[in-house]
Amino acid sequence: MTKYQRDLQTITKPILTHEEYQKLKDIGHHGITRYDHCFRVAYYTYYVTRILHLNYREATRAALLHDFFTDEVSEENAIFKLRRHPMAAVNNSKKYFEISELEEDIIKTHMFPVTFTPPKYLESWIVDFIDDISAIYERGFTIKKEIKTTAMFFLVFLFQYFR
Repeated sequence: MTKYQRDLQTITKPILTHEEYQKLKDIGHHGITRYDHCFRVAYYTYYVTRILHLNYREATRAALLHDFFTDEVSEENAIFKLRRHPMAAVNNSKKYFEISELEEDIIKTHMFPVTFTPPKYLESWIVDFIDDISAIYERGFTIKKEIKTTAMFFLVFLFQYFR
């Protein structure tokens, strides 16, 4: 394990191992679990903010907590959740962890411009961007798997039909 991996583990372990945070492993998000999504965002946030000599510790913690809410998101309430879940994540984060002003801003503004509140800090902008890129990647990967599955069923159907 490299010194950076050890450092990342030191920063993330108290959150990742928390009993309430572990519930995110059971909630779907962008075709994977919310736990995995948050870790992906935290992982890239750690490296980007460290390279830029920013507050990588708080940025990484906030990236882990940016979607720390345990409600399921259905199609009927998806838009509502897009706008409201950052505050739910802030409230959960404050309930279970001590968070700084920077961490609160990162969590609260990670859905800009959907939430209309612009980030105050460069770290907040970075998490917002990494979250967006991660969501696109994760959803694209899921769609690719769905297309492959649909294509396979279609090919089986064609094979049976023209047999």
